[in-house]
Amino acid sequence: MKTIRIRKFTILSLFVILIFPWIFYVGGHFFETKSFNLGIPTNSKMTQIVAGITGLFMAFLIVAYAMRRYILIPLEKMSLCARQIAEGDLDIQIPSSKISEIAEVHDGFILMVDSLKKSFQKQVELEDERRFVIAAVAHDIRTPLFALRGYLEGLEQGIADSPEKRAKYLAVCKEKSAQLDRLVEELFTFAKTEYQEMILSENIIDLSHVLKNSIESLSHQAEKKDITIIADNLTSDCNINGDSDLLERAMNNLIDNAVRHTPTSGKIFIDCYRDETSVIFTIQDTGEGFFAEELQRVFEPLYRGEASRNRSTGGAGLGLTISQRIIRQHGGELVVGNHPEGGAFLKGWIPI
Repeated sequence: MKTIRIRKFTILSLFVILIFPWIFYVGGHFFETKSFNLGIPTNSKMTQIVAGITGLFMAFLIVAYAMRRYILIPLEKMSLCARQIAEGDLDIQIPSSKISEIAEVHDGFILMVDSLKKSFQKQVELEDERRFVIAAVAHDIRTPLFALRGYLEGLEQGIADSPEKRAKYLAVCKEKSAQLDRLVEELFTFAKTEYQEMILSENIIDLSHVLKNSIESLSHQAEKKDITIIADNLTSDCNINGDSDLLERAMNNLIDNAVRHTPTSGKIFIDCYRDETSVIFTIQDTGEGFFAEELQRVFEPLYRGEASRNRSTGGAGLGLTISQRIIRQHGGELVVGNHPEGGAFLKGWIPI
């Protein structure tokens, strides 16, 4: 639709107001004298005056009609649409106009409504995800909590009547409490990365040193499964700007995931190096790797490859999600796949 600027509309309106009385005046003169020669005298000027006033009146009517149709009505409807939007009604029909400025406002309204629809849809999705996370983690917390309460009641009632049984009961209680702590910590970290901007304590840190700390903290867990962690190629000078605590949490999640899914006597290979623009790290295990349908969903909150919600491998299904979000908050990316020689392969990079 062709539009005109309001400045041109104003000039055209003034032109109509000025030209119409003159046209009607000349028409009145022609009616009296049958000639367009204004030099011919007439007996009375009343006809020309009435014609001129009629022309002025008609000009005002035309300009008023155009202003109402192309300016006032669209603005009134836009005002009504704004009130509807404020009340949450986004299914509105925004009127168009041949005035360029109003047409631009019309286009802005459409963009705003589209953005609001997308925002509301995203909000609904986040709310559904939040409810799902809370329900799922509450379910996961309940299982070790019930077990912990059962074993504590067994100790209280004297069912564990020998030192060996008491030691076994206490070991189970300790394991379940550690599992609860891990679940709560994962939920807390996930909530921070999802619903608020985490404040990064940025310092120059060596990512290879962060990886070494994570390997050391998980070495005992790997030794219990006789898993060998091979990290001989961790090069120094993998310096980046980042939050060492958050990055160590991300690496802990990734290595812990590799340990949990690597069979007994397996191996985990960890590398860290740099290129011209990024520091790159890789983690490869000798487990079963990812199934094809898992590769598209491994970073979804609470997604697990197991057909059931069995927690024998530990965790709440938030580890990879949290790690990816932390890496992205540092301007990098984390991807997963399967190594050609077998096993899961994770690769991440962070800008230098």
